[in-house]
Amino acid sequence: MDALDIIKVVAAVLALAIAIIGHEIMHGWVAYKYGDTTAKNAGRLTINPLSHVDLVGTIIVPATMYFLPMLFGADSGFLFGWAKPVPINTSTVLRNGGYNAAMQVDLAGIVYNFTMAAFASIAITAMSQPTTADSLTYVFAYIFVYQLLIINVVLGVFNLLPVPQFDGAHFLMHLALKYKVNAVAEFFYKNERYGMIIVLIIIMTPIKDYVLFLPVQTILGLLLS
Repeated sequence: MDALDIIKVVAAVLALAIAIIGHEIMHGWVAYKYGDTTAKNAGRLTINPLSHVDLVGTIIVPATMYFLPMLFGADSGFLFGWAKPVPINTSTVLRNGGYNAAMQVDLAGIVYNFTMAAFASIAITAMSQPTTADSLTYVFAYIFVYQLLIINVVLGVFNLLPVPQFDGAHFLMHLALKYKVNAVAEFFYKNERYGMIIVLIIIMTPIKDYVLFLPVQTILGLLLS
């Protein structure tokens, strides 16, 4: 592994950490604005990465998705992962802000990811592509910003999917409860235990080309146009 490979890995890991940790903190921060101190009391509103690391979601899954294609002679794969979910007392949020507040908490992480992606797109368009004459510091900065853009868009799109346990499903559940469509909310609630199975099916099959890659490419095209 040469210096450029190390730079790519470090930049990707740092960008992933910023994307997934910020995503979780935003859930807790918005809940805190509605009187829920659960995340704050648990020390989960900190930017200290050790407080948010999930063995599977933050280490094993991203490493597998990044390095596995390289074992077969392909370029490194895209990065996806998650941090430990921030604890939230939904009852407190509902009591103080109703279903609208709960939906704001649900979407807080997604809004963060797309906001970060927008800033990264502005930065990357202002930067020139690195050449052999550029310093390693500049090369690192360029790759980091590029990874920050890609990873935040991927996370934003993935979390919008109506997959049980994910933000998109939580949003639809609270939206359904707001308008008393209880059957929809009950469906998501009953099937939460299947959420990770659905995620693995999406990632490991051609389904990802349609529900993940296509919207990601569309959004990236808009951001970089």
